[in-house]
Formats: sequence, C-alpha cells, structure tokens
Amino acid sequence: MPTQRITFPGHDGSELAARLDLPDGPHLATALFAHCFTCGKDIPAARRIAARLASMGIAVLRFDFTGLGHSAGEFSNTSFTSNVDDLIAAHAYLSGRGMTPSLMIGHSLGGAAVLKATAQLDTIKAVATLGAPFDTEHVTHNFADALPEIMSKGVAEVSLGGRPFQIGKGFVEDVAQEKLTPAIAALNAALLVLHAPRDEIVSIDNASQIFLAAKHPKSFVTLDSADHLVTRGEDAEYAADVIATWARRYIALKPPAPPPGAPEGVLRVSEADPNGYLTDITSSDGHHLLADEPLAYGGSNKGLSPYGFLSAGLGACTSMTIRMYARRKGWQLAHVSVDVSHNKMHAQDAETAVGEKIDTWRRRITLTGELDAEQRTRLLEIADKCPVHRTLERSSTVITELAE
Repeated sequence: MPTQRITFPGHDGSELAARLDLPDGPHLATALFAHCFTCGKDIPAARRIAARLASMGIAVLRFDFTGLGHSAGEFSNTSFTSNVDDLIAAHAYLSGRGMTPSLMIGHSLGGAAVLKATAQLDTIKAVATLGAPFDTEHVTHNFADALPEIMSKGVAEVSLGGRPFQIGKGFVEDVAQEKLTPAIAALNAALLVLHAPRDEIVSIDNASQIFLAAKHPKSFVTLDSADHLVTRGEDAEYAADVIATWARRYIALKPPAPPPGAPEGVLRVSEADPNGYLTDITSSDGHHLLADEPLAYGGSNKGLSPYGFLSAGLGACTSMTIRMYARRKGWQLAHVSVDVSHNKMHAQDAETAVGEKIDTWRRRITLTGELDAEQRTRLLEIADKCPVHRTLERSSTVITELAE
C-alpha cells in the first residue's frame, strides 16, 4: 500500500507526525487510528489493520499523539483530553484534504479517546475499540508508585515498557475525573468492541461496561488469547479482518465502474506478509479473500493456495452451470455439490514433451433430487459446459506489464 509521511497541527499547534496509508486503487472511505498509551503509530497491530483496510479501499491515518514518537510537543503537558483534541485535529486535517473520516479505531487508551471524540464528530459512522478501558483512570495503575511524587511535585519520570516518560499532574487529574458513560451513550455510530479475555493490563470487565453503556447497533468480538498490545501477527490479522468485515456494513463503499475490457472489474492481489506468503485478495466490488501456501511449503496456511483457488473456481462454476440448466428445464434438482481435487500427472498420452507433466482436475459431482437416469446423465454432460472448465481446457493468453 502507498504510504505518505505527513505532519499536521495538533491541539496546541505542535506538529504531529503521521502516516497516511492509501489504497492501491480507488479511495472509497477514510479511517482514523488512535494508538495505546505511550505507544506509537507504528505498532504491529496498527500497521496490520491499516494494511487490511487499505486493501478494501479505506485510507487510514495513524499518528503519534503530542509528545510521543516523532511528534513535537511535551508529553508531560498532555492529558486524555488533549489526546481527544488531537484526534479532532486529525479529523479536521483529513476533512481539509477532502478525506473526511467515517471510521474511528482506537487501541487501549486510544480506544477510550476515540469513543470520546466520536461523540463530538457527526461524520463518524462506525467506531471500533481494542482492549479499551472503561475507566480512563485505569491507566494510572501503570505508574501507581509514582503517583505521590507526581501529585506533590507536579511531574515525575516513570518507566513504561522500559522507556522513561514525564507524567504530569494534569494528566492524572484529567483521567481521574473523566467519565465515558455519557459519551458512549451519545454515540451516533455503530460500535465494535474487541477485547481479549486474558488481557492482563485492561481486564475484560471494561469491555462489558463499554458494551452495556452503548446503544445499538453494537457488537462484541473476543480476541481469545491475544495479549494487550496484540503483538502476535495472527492476532493482529484476525482483528484487522474482523474490523474490515464489520465496517462494510456501516460505511458506504461504492466501487467505481469496472474499466473497459474487464466486465467483472479488477482483482487486486497485495502481499500481506513479506516474511511468508500470506496475500490479500480484494475484488473491485469489495469481496475479500486470503491466499497462502501450506505449512510444508513455508506458508502459514491461512488461506487457499493459488491452485486451491483454481480448484474452487472450477467447482463453483460447475455447480452454478448445473443449477442454471436444471432451473431452466424445471427439473427437481434439490442440491448439487462438487468435490474437486488437483494433481500434476505425467503427460503420457498427451501431445507434449516426454516426461512433461500436465494438470489434472478430478470432479466428483453429487446430485440430490427426484432425477431420472437420463436427467443425471445430461447434467453430467452439462458440467463440461462450465466456462471455467472450458478455460482450463483450452490455451489462454496472459499479458503482463510492469506498473509505473
């Protein structure tokens, strides 16, 4: 996915560093991502979610809050309220570019921030949280030993995740008085709550409280054994897939008309994991699939193999062709299923070089219904009329060119 490195003014005018992940194809919608407390825009979960959304035409802006990462400003002067204001500033920046966001995603304290911000933004149609606290004061548990010094001196240095941070008194007082219930109840957007039951940083009770405070439409999905930071790739991918699939119900993603010569539109195939073979496949009308290789071939087995997709295409086309014919004839075909297997066989009887292998697909068709022997024989013949079958049997032309 193309990524733009940009800056925009935050709540106090400080320049905030951001990445705008753009779709390879048409831009259909925009999302804002808010990272966890003291994290940053480049955490694995944020990258994977942004990549998945970009693959379906949704641009994603992820940025470092004031005083964090590559953003300017003093972190010791920030608060939960300033994070919310940074989100509103990011929304204004995107709106100024003609990319008004309709989706908000927040991780941990960032999840609480997007709930608060969404209640103030009319354009947001859907908001998703990952491991978000219901009680924002919960974050102070990370530096409970330093609270007396912070309150007496106004600021203290604490170690979080092995890094030093200056926490100010204003931050502690702000999260202590913040109440999310009114904001959650006032959401004029669909809500998706994702949380791991074993989250040791923010307990799953927080997810229950957020869910109960919200009005419908709302959904809850468990992240099972994921940790709070969603550090494992498979957990981040699962969260990304869930958010992407869920968001389509609430965000209008209208693909452009297909280009001339491609009546079904363009199928976009984009590498999802450069360390393996996992691949995102998105059609121009919004359908999404995963391709991969089996574990034995160095893949992670999270999707069909390329030959698996060929087999699926042959089986689906066969079933549809049989159904179409039976429906036209008015025959009592109750159900059709097709088992497809693929193998490479030595071309002993084919007009090919000695020892060359050819691809062999074997179909086993099951027809259920009140059909006589003649009808069954005819439907078996019709299976060979399947367009994909014909494509596989005859030679095709593949034109390849390098994109500029």
